[in-house]
Amino acid sequence: MASTTPTQLTSLEALGQAAECLKVLAHPHRLRMLQMLQSERFTVSQLAEACQIPTPMASEHLRLMQRCGFLSSQRDGRKVYYQIIEPHLKNILQCIEDRFGEKPNPSHSSGLVT
Repeated sequence: MASTTPTQLTSLEALGQAAECLKVLAHPHRLRMLQMLQSERFTVSQLAEACQIPTPMASEHLRLMQRCGFLSSQRDGRKVYYQIIEPHLKNILQCIEDRFGEKPNPSHSSGLVT
């Protein structure tokens, strides 16, 4: 009987780590923060304001993403700036935006009222 299992599977340990990090990504505020951080670095207060959440809550989200190795922080005087250090996040976010991003409604773009 021929095996249908691919010859090169990722280890269950590695898949477990991936699952834990995907759980961290599975939050709308964290995804919004990552969308913002793709283009430039931001402070926790800037990210909190954009997500319309309290700064301590934003700090907790950022801490979780740092723990997974997605982000780094850099102090500049009294401010701490966050930036993405995981290069694969760009691809993950692109998949999310392609699948769930808002698409223009053709009837609205033509100026027609329906």
